[in-house]
Amino acid sequence: MDKIPMTRRGFDVLDAELKQLKTVERPAIIKDIAEARAHGDLSENAEYHAAREKQGFIEGRIKELEGTLSLADVIDPSKLSGSIKFGATVTLVDEETDEEKTYQIVGEVESNIELGLLNIRSPLARALIGKDEGDSVEVVTPGGRRDYEILSVRYL
Repeated sequence: MDKIPMTRRGFDVLDAELKQLKTVERPAIIKDIAEARAHGDLSENAEYHAAREKQGFIEGRIKELEGTLSLADVIDPSKLSGSIKFGATVTLVDEETDEEKTYQIVGEVESNIELGLLNIRSPLARALIGKDEGDSVEVVTPGGRRDYEILSVRYL
């Protein structure tokens, strides 16, 4: 399997979620199932079935996180420099609206556009890779064509 690129922050967030699921959520749902079982007839026990469903979700998420973390290739952006690549924090200006936006290019599993964490596989990130400060890029997105100027590239 391919390694999954991610920042240290992204790795730590997923690792914290895994620990929470294993040490808090899993024991709590096991307790809930035991309590629901004590109520008798399981075929008509909604609490039992809801707890079992939640347990399935928790166990699935634990397996997913363990798999992702085992394939993680943690990249430290502060050790990088030069043109735009994974880990770069890029400030852009939309050439049409003059709106400035700042994004960090991160791995797929840690991306969150509301937090400025741009998926490396997104059309915008793909257009930015290899470019430098002052360059203009044209991005074809589902919402249409956009033109951006790269104001700054930093590796934090």
